[in-house]
Amino acid sequence: MRESLMELAPGVAAAGVGLIACETVGSTNAEALALARAGDKGPLWITAREQTAGRGRRGRTWTSEPGNLYATLLLTDPAPPERAAQLSFVAALAVHDAVAARAPALGAQIAFKWPNDVLLGRAKLAGILIEAEGTRPLLVAVGIGVNCRHHPPATEAAATDLAAAGAAVTPEALFEALSRAMLDRLREWEVGFAGIRAAWLARAHGLGGELRARLGARELDGRFETLDASGRLILRLADGSAETIAAGEVYPIAPSASPVGR
Repeated sequence: MRESLMELAPGVAAAGVGLIACETVGSTNAEALALARAGDKGPLWITAREQTAGRGRRGRTWTSEPGNLYATLLLTDPAPPERAAQLSFVAALAVHDAVAARAPALGAQIAFKWPNDVLLGRAKLAGILIEAEGTRPLLVAVGIGVNCRHHPPATEAAATDLAAAGAAVTPEALFEALSRAMLDRLREWEVGFAGIRAAWLARAHGLGGELRARLGARELDGRFETLDASGRLILRLADGSAETIAAGEVYPIAPSASPVGR
């Protein structure tokens, strides 16, 4: 692994956060978990200029060409296992904060698609992949990929990148801001999930609108009502009952009442 020119924001290293900046890896998440199995407890960022085996949720491949940001934060025992999934909301807010810091004109256009996508307008700008292993200790890789200069041309849902939106932000500049934002958001989360939940809902794409939830072989249509206190999506069905969804894929099926949940 050759090194790349990523740097932590001032003060982040002093808080005990490390960084391994690589030119090329198979997957930053896989690299982080391998280091954790070897005894590294983190917090530790693994970044790469390029991934040769990047992946998204449910085993999907993730295009990882140079010019975008590929980063994973390794954490050990950040919270009880049942709370680990909340890190996707923490990371989404940190991505928003970093983009707003480096491209202020775009900050107001950032929205969040449950459970782990960051949108610019209605197109996917970033993806988040939380992977955990073990229980004592709990090893967590918080993977973040942000389209800075490229985006996949043919995807099931629309995608975009910062350059296409008129913002020339390098992965290095974005990562520096992200390292600071993630530290701040993690500290907020340590106090409790309520503040993170409220901030995420303030930018929730489709809140109040009709969604289709794909839960394995089952599909449900309903209104995106809110998140519960642990981050699960509450879908209000046509018969008035509520379905609590811990994991799945959701898609809009009608114009939402509020595109960014405001």
